[in-house]
Amino acid sequence: MDMRLAYQAACVGQFNVVAFGRLAAAISVVRSALEQSQTKTPFAIDTLDAAIETLLAMRRKGDETGVWEITESELPVVLSGIDMAEQCIGTLDVALLAQTADRLLQGICGEQSV
Repeated sequence: MDMRLAYQAACVGQFNVVAFGRLAAAISVVRSALEQSQTKTPFAIDTLDAAIETLLAMRRKGDETGVWEITESELPVVLSGIDMAEQCIGTLDVALLAQTADRLLQGICGEQSV
């Protein structure tokens, strides 16, 4: 749900660092969980990697300018990532998703405290 809300906010010019963070976190959790479960979904990881790469570029721009936005050319890549993440969530174990989210959050918090 957070992924679609963040995407819609971006489409109407109301994207911000919080919406960006939720979108990036959700896609990253699904991508990592798929890798752990050795997904059989064709192109899932490639599609999510493309979305993550686009989100990383958006983060660099947002960090530099303070403006958080998705450009017209970035919208389809991000939307494809959201679609793929939503498609794959149903194939993943809920416990795996929770463990993956916890592990990624700990990694982020650990990096920030260094």
